[in-house]
This record gives sequence, structure tokens and C-alpha cells, in this order.
Amino acid sequence: MATTQVKYSSQAVSRLYFMGAIALFVGQIVFGVALGLQYLIGDLLFPAIPFNIARMVHTNLLIVWLLMGFMGAAYYMIPEEAETELYSPKLAIILFWTFLVAGALTILGYLLVPYATLAAATGNDVLATMGREFLEQPLPTKLGIVVVALGFLFNVSMTVLKGRKTAITMVLLMGLWGLALLFLFSFVNPSNLVRDKMYWWFVVHLWVEGVWELILGAILAFLLVKTTGVDREIIDKWLYLIITFALITGILGTGHHFYFIGLPGYWQWIGSIFSALEPIPFFMMTLFAFNMVQRRKREHPNQAAMLWTVGCAVMGFLGAGLWGFIHTLSPVNYYTHGSQITAAHGHLAFYGAYVMVVIAMISYAMPILRGREANPQRAQNVEMWSFWIMTIGMAVMVLALTGAGILQIWLQRIPTEGAMGFMQTQDQLRFFYWLRLAGGVGFLIGLLTWLASFFVTAGEDEPQGQLARA
Repeated sequence: MATTQVKYSSQAVSRLYFMGAIALFVGQIVFGVALGLQYLIGDLLFPAIPFNIARMVHTNLLIVWLLMGFMGAAYYMIPEEAETELYSPKLAIILFWTFLVAGALTILGYLLVPYATLAAATGNDVLATMGREFLEQPLPTKLGIVVVALGFLFNVSMTVLKGRKTAITMVLLMGLWGLALLFLFSFVNPSNLVRDKMYWWFVVHLWVEGVWELILGAILAFLLVKTTGVDREIIDKWLYLIITFALITGILGTGHHFYFIGLPGYWQWIGSIFSALEPIPFFMMTLFAFNMVQRRKREHPNQAAMLWTVGCAVMGFLGAGLWGFIHTLSPVNYYTHGSQITAAHGHLAFYGAYVMVVIAMISYAMPILRGREANPQRAQNVEMWSFWIMTIGMAVMVLALTGAGILQIWLQRIPTEGAMGFMQTQDQLRFFYWLRLAGGVGFLIGLLTWLASFFVTAGEDEPQGQLARA
């Protein structure tokens, strides 16, 4: 296996972020499987870890590890794109440990302290920011996230300013700055419920269906430049086109969350029309990936990274595009909002669009950080098996949740007379919940398989060397 070195020594700080992201990813999936069991065994782990706390840990770990993965990707990509060393590697390391410790303490706070007590002890009576889904973090944690984000953005922005400017770095910085600025709405918690939900969606929707798509597009473009050898000008044109559609549809598509929260009725038209267009940038990403692979000028030895890259484009379109489209029109959303169909869309969209792109970046970068262009073929084979196990496990989960959502709507929401109550309906969904649990266990097995690939060494017919990605 050919050896290689990172072009800039400061890129090595990304390894810390990748390792931290992987550890938090494992924790997220463990809590996800526990949640699946709690749907079926209601008193499992009660009162030590009730359902609401386990869910809070599951979703918060998802957000934190993806942010850590994005930061690691930026620290790897930007020095190479800017053709200069990172402005301050020491600052990057300090911010990593700050972020990791703050995140760990927050999770421990959720698990060990009653949430109301945690709120009272962390200044929520001074500035009330807690209690909203995905934004449950105590005030000190939110302030810490802002400090880490500003330090990170200062570091990468200064690196770009002193080096070469490329389309990839500009799009990446737009996404990262947008991510940080939109998070400031998490500090706005008005007493008016309509305004509260509106500002909450400014964070949640405009993150995952707005600025995160810019980060996704930039990472995909970088990976395709490196693995296919296609001219940068061609990839840049695709990237500009994709992010234009992503911003137009993502910003106005926020309206599909405004249907029934008290905002003017015209949002039903705006939300329906532009949300229906939101699959377009994801479909373009799929065409982009396959087109670049077809036009490739080299056969990159890291076939596992190529698989994750192309798989991300396809699964992102299915999860964020197709599964989002099936319940985005207001007459349909009237029945489906908050059902298990929403959960199916959320799981597949996050996995396809964001989890897979971070894994693809780790798969590409970590071997180089270890001094080789790609992992031994045996390690890549194990990693590619993990891709299929995780993807099939997620597919089982999503199909089970989709079936559960359809039955839930049929029994509970459509009938005008004789509709079942919530708990009666949940009893009818147990078969689908068992399937969902099976898919979750399968996904965990795939994740463990991916971790195992880190330690697979070269076969007898390959040069012996370091551990794959240990």
C-alpha cells in the first residue's frame, strides 16, 4: 500500500475531532437502541434513565458529534485548500477539549440530575433557554458552544484569509458561519408560543435544511476532487448550482413548519411549493457524485471512502428528499406532522446526508493522517461490509417507522368518529416497533463492524504496516 503524508502538519488536529466524534457516535447509537427497547418495555431503566432523558441524550449526542465531525473535516480540508498551515493548531486543540468536556458534563447532568434541578442550578431563571426539543442544553453549555464556535470560526477564517481562496472553502465557510449565527436564536425564548416556535425552527430547520447542506456540498466536492481527479472547475460549477437551489428551497421551505403554529395562511402555499422543491438539490448531489465518478481520471485506492461518498449522495436524496417530500404538502402534513413518518424521515435524512458524509471524510482522511494513501484491502473490505450493514439496518428502521406512521394516522387521526386514543394506537404498532428495534440493533452491529475495521492489518499478499486506522 502506497505511503503518503498530509500536506500540512497542522491538519493532524483533525484526528482528535474525528476520534471524539466517533466516540460520541457510539454513545448516540447505544442510547438509540435503549429508546427502541423502551417503546416496547415501558419501564426499562426507569427511574434511573426515563424515556425523556434517554431521548434527550440521544438527540444531543447526535448534534454534538456531527458538529465535531464538521469541525474535524474543516481542519483537514481548509489547510489543504488554502495551501497554508492552520492559523493556530494550539487553539484548535484547546477548543476540542473544551467542547468535549462541556459536552460530557452536559450529558452527565442530564443523566444524574433532575432536569428541573439542572435548570435551576444553571441560571435558567436568569435567561430561560431550556426545555425546547434539541435545544435542551443548559445556559452555560449554550454559552460554551458559542465560545467554541467563535474560536473555531476565527481559526479557520484566518487560515483562509492568509491563503488561497477556493469555491470549496468559501461554501464551507458560508455554511459554518451560518450554523454559528443561527444558533443564537436558541437564546431567544419568547413567552408568545407562535414566536417561540418560529425562532425555534430558525435554528432547527435552517440548520439541517439550510446551512448544513452547504457544509455537506463542500465536503462532497472536496472528496470528489481528491478521489476522482476531475477538474476543479467542473466540480465548482456543480457546487455553485447545488448550493443555490439548497438556499432558495431551504430558506423558503421553512414555511412547511409554519402551517399550523399560528402564522398567516399564505405560508401553506409558500411552504408547500418550496418544500416540494427541496429534493432538487439532493437529487443534484446524486447526479453530481455519479457524474464525477464516471468522469474520473484516476482509480483511487481508497474504495471504501468512495463508497461512503457516493452512498451519502444517494441516501441523502432518499432520506432528506424523497421521505421529506412524501409528507411536506400542507394537506398531507395536517395528518402526518409529529407521527412516526416524521421519525422515519428524520432518521434517514440525518443518516444519509450528514452521518455518511462525516464517515466518508473520516474514511478518506484517517489513513492519510496515519501515513498511507488508503487502508489495506482487508480493512477496506470490512469497512465496506459495515457500510452495507448500517445502511440495511437503517432501511429496516425507516420502513418500519413508515409503516407505523401510516397505521398511526389511519387509526388515530383520519377517523372523525371512533378514532383510537394515543395509547391504544401505540399498542397496535408494536409489530413495527419490534422491526424498528431489529433495524437499530443491525445498525449498531454495522457501527461495531466499522470500528473493527480500524484494527484490521494487511493480508499476507499486502505490505505489512500500521494498524488500519487505530
